[in-house]
Amino acid sequence: MQQKRQYDETFKKAAVLLITEQGYGMTQAAEAVGTNVKNLQRWKQQYTQTGSVKSLLNLEEHSELLRLRREVKQLQMEKEILSSVDIYR
Repeated sequence: MQQKRQYDETFKKAAVLLITEQGYGMTQAAEAVGTNVKNLQRWKQQYTQTGSVKSLLNLEEHSELLRLRREVKQLQMEKEILSSVDIYR
């Protein structure tokens, strides 16, 4: 019989951040951290209700994350534009 694995609070919050802050899907995040979707759903509900999930990111980290997301979107858009233009004509 398998023993239940114990996860600490930091691990759980980091797993929830994959969904809430980094855009992972529930299944993708569960696979990335090595747990099942039910655990992740329970943790997400627990931390989003209490608001404690944000405590892992300080203000500086949160603003940097937002800046990097904007930069990624901009770069993706530029890549799409460049790939749609045939520069070899």
